[in-house]
Amino acid sequence: MHQEKINALAKTLSQARVNAKPIEQLSKDHQLNITDAYAIQEEGIRFRQENGEVTVGMKMGLTSAAKRKQMNLESPLYGVLTDKMQVANDGVISLNGQIHPKIEPEIAFFIAKDLKGKVSEEEVLAACSGVCVALEVLDSRYTQFKYFSMEDVISDNSSSSMFILGEKISDFKNINLSDLQMKMKINGELVQEGNSNAISGNPVLSVVQLCELLAEREQYLRRGQVVLAGAATAAVALEKGMTITLEVQDLSNLPVSVTVGEQ
Repeated sequence: MHQEKINALAKTLSQARVNAKPIEQLSKDHQLNITDAYAIQEEGIRFRQENGEVTVGMKMGLTSAAKRKQMNLESPLYGVLTDKMQVANDGVISLNGQIHPKIEPEIAFFIAKDLKGKVSEEEVLAACSGVCVALEVLDSRYTQFKYFSMEDVISDNSSSSMFILGEKISDFKNINLSDLQMKMKINGELVQEGNSNAISGNPVLSVVQLCELLAEREQYLRRGQVVLAGAATAAVALEKGMTITLEVQDLSNLPVSVTVGEQ
């Protein structure tokens, strides 16, 4: 796909996000491949950077069987996180500017050393300064939040909208990250329960997969970035007045929580 068309499609998606006015899936009128989709994603991030946003991390998507089934898609993908997307723990999510936001439980990794190309799980752990529980808010800029192509999702920065990080756990070497019970509650009621092994079998493996995906585009995971490894359960639609809390076995000395407001 020519760069001019990539720029135009990225601008269309960016306007949909900024104006909170959804558009039809790009694949409805355009033939896209994975390379085109990531090029559109990158151009969209460039627009955000021009407006003062700073890249702070990456997110993996479609790492759980539940999520893939919910979205009718098959394989992992990644998106980019910026500083403007982060909401403080115990903060407030604004529904203003959102189209059809949903929230899901995750585990995040703090990267203290560059990770390039094909890496092992041991190398990932050695490069991490800590882990934490996290919540990610997704908000597709398409008219439907279901039944669209892999290329559509990637182009839309993998539906990234906001994220909330819990307390950083620096001493995590003896924690079995591949077998942690995760409970997401809304207003104190359990709404989703899962295990961290739903995240690519092991959240650490999700970071390995991210490095491989980035290498395909001659990129790498940078020191200082945070990585959301993917969701352990299906996402839940957000509504005003909700208080969402995530508790994860062995990681939640302080649970991560957020309230949904209007402003």
